[in-house]
Amino acid sequence: MRWVAAILLGAMATALAAQAYTLPDEKPVTLPRGAGVELVEAHCSACHSLDYLTTQPRGKGEAFWAHNVAKMIDTHGAEIPEEDAKVIVAYLGRTFG
Repeated sequence: MRWVAAILLGAMATALAAQAYTLPDEKPVTLPRGAGVELVEAHCSACHSLDYLTTQPRGKGEAFWAHNVAKMIDTHGAEIPEEDAKVIVAYLGRTFG
């Protein structure tokens, strides 16, 4: 019975050790300048890296970005005033399509 306990403890220690890792340093992202970029930088980077924006599919238009900004507000609780959200959507639509 002791060997079973030893095996289980060993497995647990291995699992815990496997969880200890270091994330790479985040590289700064510079968004293209344009009307609304300051709002995007301020609101969006409050919750995630700005590279999240640059890696989204291109050419989806403002409707894609409106849906995603609404999701950030409604689902994830981003505190973005309605007027700021409109400016953010317009910037993202123009900049990333």
